[in-house]
Amino acid sequence: MSGVTVTIGLVFVVVGTVVMTIGTLALLRFPDPLSRLHALTKADNLGLGLCVLGLALVAGELRSGLLMLMIWAVVLLASATSAQLIARGYLSRMDVRHD
Repeated sequence: MSGVTVTIGLVFVVVGTVVMTIGTLALLRFPDPLSRLHALTKADNLGLGLCVLGLALVAGELRSGLLMLMIWAVVLLASATSAQLIARGYLSRMDVRHD
């Protein structure tokens, strides 16, 4: 593994961390739960993906990289499902009509 690969991997991890931090700030900034939820899930999925990509590059082993990608896929599915359930619960409390 070369120093260039490690450097690129660490850049991905740092950028992913920054994206997740921006998503957390959006959670505090946006006014309603649906916009908070949208910003947070998008930023966390992208940030985690960048971190996983960077860590897979740093690990240097195919097996470790594939395991990290599988974990990311599970988190993507869980994030989408939980966001849908939270949004549906919020909308049912607000008594919003679906056309």
